[in-house]
Amino acid sequence: MTEWWRGAVTYQVYPRSFQDDNGDGVGDLKGITRRLDHIAELGCDAVWLSPFFTSPMKDMGYDVSDYRNVDPVFGTLQDFDALVARAHVLGLKVIIDQVLNHSSDKHPFFAESRKDRTNSKADWYVWHDPNHDGTPPNNWQSVFGGSAWTWDARRKQYYFHNFLTEQPDFNFHNPDVVDWHEENLRFWLDRGVDGFRFDTVNFFYHDAKLRSDPADYRVKDKAPGNPYEMQYHIFSKNQPENLLWMERIRRIMDDYPGTATVGEMGESHHAIRMMGEYTAPGRLHQCYSFEMMGYDYSPSFFRGKIEEFFKGAPDGWPMWAFSNHDVVRHATRWAKHGLSQDALARQAGALILSFQGSICLWQGEELGQTDTELALEELTDPQGINFWPEPVGRDNTRTPMVWDGSANGGFTGGNGAPWLPVKAPQLARNVAAQAGVAGSVLESYREMLAFRRATPALRGAAATRFLDLPDPVLGFVRGTGDEAVVCLFNLSPGSLRLTATGLGDQIGPRQAAALKGGVLELGPNAVAFFRVDGEVGLG
Repeated sequence: MTEWWRGAVTYQVYPRSFQDDNGDGVGDLKGITRRLDHIAELGCDAVWLSPFFTSPMKDMGYDVSDYRNVDPVFGTLQDFDALVARAHVLGLKVIIDQVLNHSSDKHPFFAESRKDRTNSKADWYVWHDPNHDGTPPNNWQSVFGGSAWTWDARRKQYYFHNFLTEQPDFNFHNPDVVDWHEENLRFWLDRGVDGFRFDTVNFFYHDAKLRSDPADYRVKDKAPGNPYEMQYHIFSKNQPENLLWMERIRRIMDDYPGTATVGEMGESHHAIRMMGEYTAPGRLHQCYSFEMMGYDYSPSFFRGKIEEFFKGAPDGWPMWAFSNHDVVRHATRWAKHGLSQDALARQAGALILSFQGSICLWQGEELGQTDTELALEELTDPQGINFWPEPVGRDNTRTPMVWDGSANGGFTGGNGAPWLPVKAPQLARNVAAQAGVAGSVLESYREMLAFRRATPALRGAAATRFLDLPDPVLGFVRGTGDEAVVCLFNLSPGSLRLTATGLGDQIGPRQAAALKGGVLELGPNAVAFFRVDGEVGLG
C-alpha cells in the first residue's frame, strides 16, 4: 500500500524517556526495540522517533553534530538497524526526525565556518556584519529568548539562530547546503526508514535581504511570557523558497516508493492555511501544527480547524495531534472539561481517532498521563529554564514512560536516577495496571484504534459533514451510504438529552451514551457512534 500514511496513526517516541535498557537513567534504542510490541498491540501503524543522532544535547538532540550516526547515549547504528527490522516484523513503519534547519555549534562544518570568511564552509551558515552602531543586522528574535543573532569574535560577524545560540541556522540559499542535506536524507532512506518528520519545516529559508519582522498585527493586552510572539515572522521564516525545498524533498521520497513525510508547522499565524500549502500535490505527504494543542476544548474550535483545512486545501492532507514533546499534555490542559481524568482521556482518544486525516499520539497519552510538576532545579530544558515560571517548559511532558508500579515505573533498572523524575501521580498511571482492565484508558485506546482501522469511513479519506448542534455537543458524519458513521461527543462534565432522528445501530466504543425511543442521552464526556438510518437530525 503506497499510501499507507493516509489516515494512519503514528505513535511518537521520545528516546530519552521511553525505555532505558543499560541502566544509565537515559532511554536508548535497545529499550525502544524491546517495547515496540506495546505500540503494535495498541494498534498503531507507525512509530516516530524523536532525534537520536550524535549531539551535545543542549536541546536534547535537536542540536545535531553528526547527521549520520547515533549518539552513544542511545546506542549504535547497529542498534538502530535492529530497531527498524523489529518494527517491520511487527508491521510498524519507522519515521525519524530530521532537524535540518540548524545544526549544533559543535558540528565540524560550523567549526570550520566560524574560522574566517574565506574557508570552504564560510557561507554554509547565516553570517552578517553588524550595523554601524554594533547592533545586530535586524530585529529577529530567538524562539528561546533574546536576539536571534550572536556575535562571533573570530569572524567579527553575527550568526543567525532561530533557537539556542548553540544551534546556528544553515544557509539554505547556498545550494551546496541543500545538496548535502539531500545526501543526509538518502543515507537514512537507504537504511530502510519509512519516512521523515521534519522539524520546524517552515524555518529553512530566511529573507535574503534581512528585513526586520514587523510587530504582530494581533492586539495584545499585555506582553506574553515569550516576546517572540510579539512579532509577525514574515521575514525570519516562512519564505516562498521553503515550498521549492518541499518539492525537492518529495522528488527524493518518490525515489523510495512507500515512504512518507510529515512536517512540523512551527507557526502561530495562519498555521492551518500553511499546512495546506505545504501538503499541496508534489510537496509533503502530511503536515501538523500546534493548533489543537492549546486550551480550547469546544465544538466550534474543533469544527473550525477541520473545516478550515479541508476548505482551503482539498488536495492536502493533515496530521492531527492533541499533545507532543513540546506542549502540556492534554489530560492536564483540558482537565476542567472532564468529569474525571479517565473520562476525559478516553473521550479525547475517541475524538481525535475519529478525525479526517492522519493522527499522531504522544507516548503515554494512551494511559491518560498528565504533566509532571517539576521544580526549577529539576529542569533540563533550556526553554523551561529561560522562561521560568511561565510559559511552562517542556520537561513536564517528557518525563519517563511508566510501564509498571515499581521504582521509576520500570523505565530503568539501574541504580542511578532517571534523567527526569517519575513522580507518584504519573507512577499511578502505568501500563501494567491498565492492561486487560475493562474501561481503562489503555484498553479504550486499543478498542478505538481497532474500530478506526476496521471502519473505512474513519480510516480513509471520507469527507466530514458537521452537524449543527448546541454546545457542548460536537457531531459529524464521516462517509456516505452504507459506510457512513455518525460521531457524537459531549465535550463537558455535564449531562444532556437530544431528540434524534436518522440514527441507526449504535456501534463501536461508547461512553455514557444511549439512544432510547428517539431520545439521545449523553452523559458526562459521552462518546457515541451510530450507523445512519435516514436524514440525521438532532436537537
